[in-house]
Amino acid sequence: MRIVFCGTPEFSVAPLLQLIKHKHNVVAVYTQPDRGVGRGRKIKYSPVKQCALDNSIDVFQPKSLKGEDDIADLKALRPDLMIVVAYGLILPQIVLDIPTISCWNIHASLLPRWRGAAPIHRAILAGDKSTGVGIMQMEAGLDTGPVYIQHECAIEDDETTSKLHNKLAIMGASALIECIDLLQNNLLPTPMQQQNTNATYAHKLTKDESVISWQESADNIDKKIRALIPWPGIVAEIKGEKYKIWHAKLIDRTTVAEASSIAKANKNQLIMQCKKGQIEILSIQKAGKRRMDINQFMSAKSDWYT
Repeated sequence: MRIVFCGTPEFSVAPLLQLIKHKHNVVAVYTQPDRGVGRGRKIKYSPVKQCALDNSIDVFQPKSLKGEDDIADLKALRPDLMIVVAYGLILPQIVLDIPTISCWNIHASLLPRWRGAAPIHRAILAGDKSTGVGIMQMEAGLDTGPVYIQHECAIEDDETTSKLHNKLAIMGASALIECIDLLQNNLLPTPMQQQNTNATYAHKLTKDESVISWQESADNIDKKIRALIPWPGIVAEIKGEKYKIWHAKLIDRTTVAEASSIAKANKNQLIMQCKKGQIEILSIQKAGKRRMDINQFMSAKSDWYT
């Protein structure tokens, strides 16, 4: 089969590498246009582009896939199968109809739960006990297509977005190869239609979500910390000043005391009292300063000691 792969971030690299490892015929890679990063706006390739170049695969980077020339370029590749993994561009129906077999998407949730842009983060924020990956046949709606296979995994109590992201990327790559093997052996099942009544939507993250209040429960704050680091991050007020929290852990769910007070502080610890329960801060950063482990930070905060 002639395969066109569409993806952009690190999550998309594992399935592309598995296609290469299993010697599938990836004739081209589509990824979002290069963007400048940092103050100097230095151009940085997407992880998928770098992977494609490292493996001598042609790369296409259209701003959209709606223009006549871009559609003609794709048709000229004569794809049998298109595989889309966190590409970041909407594919119109005219594009979905180009492959002779189908257009598949790897989605990081158990559809129809958490359709949309941030399924990993939203699953943690909601306190879900499990999630997974699926191979979906794409259609014009947002993650509404029928699903060929899904694999489930537990969300551990200390699971972060980063850890779950890496786990699901590997699972997604494995599921993709499994689905292609089934296809090539004429064993691919008829995809199951999603039950729209059970659908939930994983909205994009916003910077507004980064601010937490110690008036929330420790359980809720813990979920936000695990879900929203490194972006958009977590900002909290302590002793009248704002700090970015990089790493913390839930140590108590039930203690009730005056919220926003420091429950315990010494040269190695900083424990915050929430409306219900307590959070221990392990890594912190003041605006304009460098990130510090808590023992470094607290060495200059003896007036906070309890």
